[in-house]
Amino acid sequence: GTLLNLSVSDHGWSDSLLLSWDEPEGGAEGYSLTLSSLGLGTLLQNGSAGPNITSFWFHGLTPGMRYKVEVTATLACMETTSQAVTAQTSPSPVRNLSLSSGGRSAVLHASWVHARGQRDGYHLALYHSDSQTLVRNASVLPNASTFLFDGLLAGSEYALKVSTLAGSSQASTSIHQWTAPSIPTQLRLSPGSSTSLVASWVGAGGAAWLHLALHNLLTQTVTTTLSARRGLTSYTFQHLHPGTQYWLGLSATAGPYTVGGPNATAWTYPLSPGNVTLSSSEEQSSLQASWSTPAGERDFYLVTLQEGEDGALTRNISVGGDNDHVTFHGLSPGKQYSVQVTAVAGPYRASACSTAAWTQPLAPSGVSLSSQGSPYSLLASWEEAMGEGYVLAFSPMEHLVKNSSLLRGVTNFTYEGLRPGTLYTFEVSTMAGPYTSTPRRITSWTYPLPLEQLTLSNQGHSTSLQASWRAAPTGSTGYTGTLWETKSQERVRNMTVGNNWTNVTFEDLVPGRQYTLEMAAMAGPYRSPVRSATDWTYPLAPAGVTLTNTRHPLGLSAFWDKAAGDVDQFHLQLYSKSHPAQRNISVGPNTHNFTFLGLSPGIQYFLKVTVLAGPYRSSSHFATEWTYPLSLANVSVQPGRRPQELHVSWVESGGGRDHFVQLSVAESLSIIRNVSIPRGVTQLDLEGLVPGSRYRVEIISQAGPHRTSSQTAIGYTVPLPPLSLSASPVSTAWALAVHWETPPGQRDGYLLSMHEEGSSAPARNLEAGKDSTNVTLARLAPGTCYLVGIWAVAGPYRSLPKNVTGCTVPAAPTNLSLTNPGSSSELYTCWNKPRGGRDHYRVILYSLSTQSRDRVQTLSPDAQNITWTHLEAGSRFAVQVTAVKGSLEASSTNVTQWTHPLAPANLTLGSPSASTLQVSWAAMGRGAEDYVVDVYDTASSSRVGRTVLGGDARSHTFRNLSPGTRYSVAVRATAGPFHTSTPNLTHCTREYDALLA
Repeated sequence: GTLLNLSVSDHGWSDSLLLSWDEPEGGAEGYSLTLSSLGLGTLLQNGSAGPNITSFWFHGLTPGMRYKVEVTATLACMETTSQAVTAQTSPSPVRNLSLSSGGRSAVLHASWVHARGQRDGYHLALYHSDSQTLVRNASVLPNASTFLFDGLLAGSEYALKVSTLAGSSQASTSIHQWTAPSIPTQLRLSPGSSTSLVASWVGAGGAAWLHLALHNLLTQTVTTTLSARRGLTSYTFQHLHPGTQYWLGLSATAGPYTVGGPNATAWTYPLSPGNVTLSSSEEQSSLQASWSTPAGERDFYLVTLQEGEDGALTRNISVGGDNDHVTFHGLSPGKQYSVQVTAVAGPYRASACSTAAWTQPLAPSGVSLSSQGSPYSLLASWEEAMGEGYVLAFSPMEHLVKNSSLLRGVTNFTYEGLRPGTLYTFEVSTMAGPYTSTPRRITSWTYPLPLEQLTLSNQGHSTSLQASWRAAPTGSTGYTGTLWETKSQERVRNMTVGNNWTNVTFEDLVPGRQYTLEMAAMAGPYRSPVRSATDWTYPLAPAGVTLTNTRHPLGLSAFWDKAAGDVDQFHLQLYSKSHPAQRNISVGPNTHNFTFLGLSPGIQYFLKVTVLAGPYRSSSHFATEWTYPLSLANVSVQPGRRPQELHVSWVESGGGRDHFVQLSVAESLSIIRNVSIPRGVTQLDLEGLVPGSRYRVEIISQAGPHRTSSQTAIGYTVPLPPLSLSASPVSTAWALAVHWETPPGQRDGYLLSMHEEGSSAPARNLEAGKDSTNVTLARLAPGTCYLVGIWAVAGPYRSLPKNVTGCTVPAAPTNLSLTNPGSSSELYTCWNKPRGGRDHYRVILYSLSTQSRDRVQTLSPDAQNITWTHLEAGSRFAVQVTAVKGSLEASSTNVTQWTHPLAPANLTLGSPSASTLQVSWAAMGRGAEDYVVDVYDTASSSRVGRTVLGGDARSHTFRNLSPGTRYSVAVRATAGPFHTSTPNLTHCTREYDALLA
């Protein structure tokens, strides 16, 4: 038909469709139009249009609905042409679209009422209003009417566009909304100066606007208000009152939402007071502080009184913020003070300090004047008094005054270059600022000079000492002295003499005792420094000196008697004429014996004891004694070069003249050898002993009258090896019987070692008693050679080894089989490999038919089969497999088998008469064990006769057959279970008439 080019559009109307078409060529008489649902095909509307009309509207349709529209044109001669198209109305937008945060800062909840008509779904697009960026893009099912947007920015405006989707058309609706603002945190308000406060906070990005209000808490008025856009994190409030407390409130705004935030309080810094002064008051030990009041406010003043240059805190008081002075009472005299006045406003302070001021000083106390033992100086000292320093006055009695000044902190002063034994006067006063105290006065003497060249000497006497000195210079009035026992510090004598004395003798003293004399010159109430001298009275020599042996190999003990008097120490000198070194020992005065250790053994020593008292000595007579010799060390008893010898060696420990080597059998204590050895010899060979025996050796050392035994040493002679060693297999088991003959001498037992040849496993050891001559080594591997060693053992020693190699009987092969593979000339033999070892297999094939050994093969020890070829057909054979290890063998049982026989040859048939049939053949090879001859009636294929013949048969005649009948004959050669047949050969028996003729 003619194409109308029908098209459909809605022109933005969701309930109407406009149809447009082209007028067909030749025109049309009119048009009919139908509109039906697309899925069901139900006619919904129809209409018509006259000629020359090319468009038509369908109204009242469902939005988003799919329709089928068909236009039919009526042409001339009642012909029509139609065209149908599908169309879909545009969807309608959703209604009552809402977007709310619900007071939350990161969430917006969208909801709507479904659009009228049908739809495929909704598409939601959320935009951030400030940045115009798409934040979220979502498509939802057509039955959805809510959607939650989370993870949004706090305090931000968003625009939501919801589009209804129907086919390729959509209808959209938009809405704007804010998320609730987030409250800034960590609001801080701190002073920037005395007239400014700095506010700072964190998290300012969650609100569009921040509103700040600063209140003066003193006047309860609002000082400053501020509105700031998003992102501001700090602000400084200027032109405030010093020392005033302020309160700052903060709120956040975003669109319709306002949220109250945190608040903070802070003080501005106060101003410090001015013109701070500290001055003396009318009262004693009082000072007054005053200052001028600064601008601004403050809570109170903190007035701090500080003492000295280091500013130590003395007083700390608070006064009202409108005060301008305070007085301090009861202060220390002669001290420097300063004051600090601090204006306090909240936690902040502003301070100002004054200049220093002094209180009136007092004179020092505890004044003293001392010579300190010096004749040329006096030390003036006093207790510390408060003030800046001191004024000193010093002079001899009735002489001019010598003045000087000292700074504070000095509490003594030494006057040098004075005259010995002179009385002096001293005065001291305290200074503090412009003030000076009344003086304190005291007097004192200088010391006299000491005497010179004081000596004390015994003059060679044991009971007296003489003292002498040179007279002191002018100034002394006499001498005083004390004689002391130096060690006990006990006073012996006191003496006072005039200044013209220069010596004195002290009698009836103790011998050997040290004395000390102390003397001083006197002048006025003082004595000069003490001079002292010391000396000993002469000591007496010791008596009863002896030297004895203590049974200690390296020690001698000395004994002596103490003489009258004192002794500082005893000196002992020990020496030997045969030894270059000597021993010098000093012991205390209460010691009367001493043991010398570590001496050379076996040496004669001499002893002299000397008494020491100070620098003086007195010696005794000589005493002598021998030290014991040491027992010889490292005595060793080892086997000699032969089993009948022992080698004895030792290490000489020093001392001793001769050694005696004593030998005894270990089991008895009787000595069988006693050999004298000169000093210097350190070894000995003992011969003619019994091999393998245990001996005991002891060596005696002698020095002077003393003898010492060494430790006993035990030794063994080496045993002789066993004789005639042999190792033979045990026939009934896989074992070896080891035999030997007992050698001469003794032994503790035998040690046997067994090692499998060619194996890396360790040797197997076992022991046998000393009287044993054989042992059986069981549980061995069959067919294996072992190296057997044997030693005779005595103590830790072994004899020379005896070795022998023995082999066990091999194991016989098992599961031997002899099979015919279907051949007349081959047989196959196989067996299981037995445990253990072997050198080879010997395989023997016997021909039972000829009663002779047919074949012998030697195979490797790992072989398990063999194939026999070129055998005689139809013969019976036997096979035996023997495992061979050296001269030892183990054979399997015999098994038998046949070769297949050959079929007979040259089969011929003849009929000597009408009822007989003669069969003849030739044997192949050895022939067969038997022959089986079968005759069959050819016509009926039934067997009519069978005969079994011996192996030497070559023909057979069948009788009583039917004349003139064709028969089939076959001959089978049999050998054991096997047989081979000739092909069937046919022949006819004779007719009767032929026989009659």
